[in-house]
This record gives sequence, C-alpha cells and structure tokens, in this order.
Amino acid sequence: MKKVVTIQDISCFGKCSLTVALPIISAMGIETAVIPTAVLSTHTGGFKGYTFRDLTNDIPDIANHWKNLDLKFDAVYTGYLGSEKQINIVSEFFDSFRTDNNFIVIDPVLGDNGKFYTGFTDEFAVKMAELCSKADYIIPNMTEASFMLGIPYTENYDKAYVEDVLRRLVGLGCKTPVLTGVHFDDKEQGAAAYDSVNDKFYYSLNENIDCSVHGTGDIFASVFTGALTLGKNIQQTLDISVDFTLECIKTTFPHLKEMWYGSCFEPCLGKLIEMIK
Repeated sequence: MKKVVTIQDISCFGKCSLTVALPIISAMGIETAVIPTAVLSTHTGGFKGYTFRDLTNDIPDIANHWKNLDLKFDAVYTGYLGSEKQINIVSEFFDSFRTDNNFIVIDPVLGDNGKFYTGFTDEFAVKMAELCSKADYIIPNMTEASFMLGIPYTENYDKAYVEDVLRRLVGLGCKTPVLTGVHFDDKEQGAAAYDSVNDKFYYSLNENIDCSVHGTGDIFASVFTGALTLGKNIQQTLDISVDFTLECIKTTFPHLKEMWYGSCFEPCLGKLIEMIK
C-alpha cells in the first residue's frame, strides 16, 4: 500500500491544510500519515478570535520516533509552514526521509493576488525558495512564484511568460515546477508544469468560474500528490487535479454564502475515485 506523509497545520474547523489533505489523499486509496505543525480552532481566513498552538518543537521528536521505527514513505508533501524555524526543521526531515524511491512535493504557501498572507515577508520567501531546492515538485501560484524569484507580479501574461517563469523556478533546484491559477483569458483557468529532465511543458485548462473558494490550492496540491503517488504521468496528474478542483468549486458555488470558509469537496470524493481509475 502506498504511503504519503503530509506536513502542515490543522484547523479544527474549516477546510484547508490537513483537513483537506488527509481525507482527499486517503480517499485515493493511499495511507496518509500526518505531522501537524500547529493546531488552530479555525483557520485564519475570515474567522476572528481563533486559538493557535504552535507544534514546531514536536516535529523533531515525531521524526526521530519514525526514524527509529524505520518508516518509509512513497511521497513527502508539505503545505503551509508558519516560520523559518519550521522550514529548517522540514528541510532536515527531507534529508532524513528521502530515498531513491520516493519524491518530495512542496506547496510553497506565501500569498495570493500579488500580496503576502499575514505574517510572511520577502525574507521568508527567500527561505521558502531555499527549501524548494530539495523538492522534486513545487506548486506555487503566480504570486508565490514571483515572490520566490524576486520578480514583479503581473496578471497580464502569455504562454511565453509562463514558460519563462517555469524555467526560472527550475533554477531554484526543483525538477518539475507547477504553476496554478494559470489563465490566458476569462474563459479558462488551470495549471502549467515543466518537466526539466525531458524539457517538456504541460498544460491543463478547464472552465473558469469567477468566484473565490477557500482551500482550493490545498485541494489541488493534495490531489496532485496523490495522483503522482499512484503512478499517473504529469499530464494525467495535472488533468485530474484541475478537473477535481473545478468540480469542488462548482459544488460549492450554490452554497457559497453558508460555505464561505471552505470548499464542499466531500460530496465530490466519489468522482475523484472514478477519476483515478
């Protein structure tokens, strides 16, 4: 049975990070181990007065116990990391658990729409870029790519620009960067990837729905990691990830007022199982 470990925070209520990654990857038939980097009463996207417990100091103890148990994983997948200390600890985790037979996926959560999320800075983006040098796959949006590369953010671009950004991301040290939220008009949106080993670009675009749904980046990254773990090729993995994310958005859209805090991904899991067959 395939095994994935995902390292990110968990919100007791809300749909992001581990509350998305764990059920989605598990539904794909993959044993999913977790290392929570923090526990929050809710996620931070619109909630007020939430509680927060930092678990940074617990991560090395978990890693050491696992190493003593000789645990091995087919993939290591990281999402939101809240501090430079966590980045350093995760970097050490990569060194300890990387094998010749597994791969590392980093979703370098930094911001969106040209702005940092609360608490992140240019200095933090530099540290995240350094961590990405240890990844096989990274999954930034255009904002995160711009911050890590130190280039201006723009919403007006063509295919040549996307491919230039992807090539620059390879310069960070990863083998296959994936850009999410790629669009060339108002009708379609999706993702683009660059396999630097074979010097080949991949695109997957589907219907663009003009609304913002919390947690879709986590959905995409989780499905992407799961599909790769199951042996799908890059084009198949992109298509499944884009199509399932769109399905979740479509399912959420009629309930957006009550579900403002996250995506209705749960009713879509049956379709995901069909997509990976």
